[in-house]
Amino acid sequence: QVQLVESGGGLVQAGGSLRLSCAASGRTFSPVAMGWFRQAPGKEREFVAAIRWSGGPEYEDSVKGRFTISRDLRRNTVFLQMDSLQPEDTAIYLCVAKGYGSTSWNYWGQGTQVTVSS
Repeated sequence: QVQLVESGGGLVQAGGSLRLSCAASGRTFSPVAMGWFRQAPGKEREFVAAIRWSGGPEYEDSVKGRFTISRDLRRNTVFLQMDSLQPEDTAIYLCVAKGYGSTSWNYWGQGTQVTVSS
């Protein structure tokens, strides 16, 4: 059983920063990629960022230059450093993971709330 456990959400003023973490657990699970989606009230879920265990990062255009995704290979953990946060970044942020051979994000976390006040 694979579990993704997120932490680090909260309330911050516009221009502030938050750092999200997500740890993947599972006795034999070894992800090939992990990332983040977000869902704001009344909006569709959208991709934010992802990183491959053997490759580089990808970002959604609106977060490029403000968000940085990184990984800890040994601990199967992914981080999302969010700087220059804006009210439009307010959403539930969901961690995702992809296992070997998978073509889609087949593991999802419960989500962590990020609220940016103006």
